[in-house]
Amino acid sequence: MTKSRIILGALLIGSLLTGTAQAQSKSGQPITPMKVGSTTLNLGIGVGAPYDGHYNGNAFGTKIAAEWGLWQAGPGVITLGGEFGGSFSNKSYYNDHDHWQARTIVLAMRSAWHYGWKVKGLDTYGGLSAGIGFERYGYEDHRENDVIPVFGGFVGASYFFTPGFGVNAEAGYDITNFQVGVVFKLK
Repeated sequence: MTKSRIILGALLIGSLLTGTAQAQSKSGQPITPMKVGSTTLNLGIGVGAPYDGHYNGNAFGTKIAAEWGLWQAGPGVITLGGEFGGSFSNKSYYNDHDHWQARTIVLAMRSAWHYGWKVKGLDTYGGLSAGIGFERYGYEDHRENDVIPVFGGFVGASYFFTPGFGVNAEAGYDITNFQVGVVFKLK
């Protein structure tokens, strides 16, 4: 219930901050979500990625990513940015002493190719990420820590209701295997 309230609140705030109709921008032109010079920020929650096989049960994940449109590449735009998030797993077996936990906090760079398909407000993309993960896993009485390299691949789509606010979904093997959230176009 709390996650639903957070998402609903973010949607409401984003709508109020960027309250322009989707069909046209102030200049009367269709919304083009990602261009050279654009900056986006997305926040999502979903199913976490099971790094190094240390996860038991279903992992929860959360991620924040920022991207900057740098180069025109055919009909799309190549972006470069960064991401930060975590993937968390808990599972109890027979008693409290068999409570397994695993978590990985990730800091990574990411790059993607964005394309809008000539649909107002739509931005689809695919990309790669690479960075470092700080992992902690084990039982209550014995935990281990590792620093691991992390590499990912992802595909995603954003739909902008206004020139500066939309919803986002992403899938792949990254900080999350699947996530939904909100996206803001800052520039």
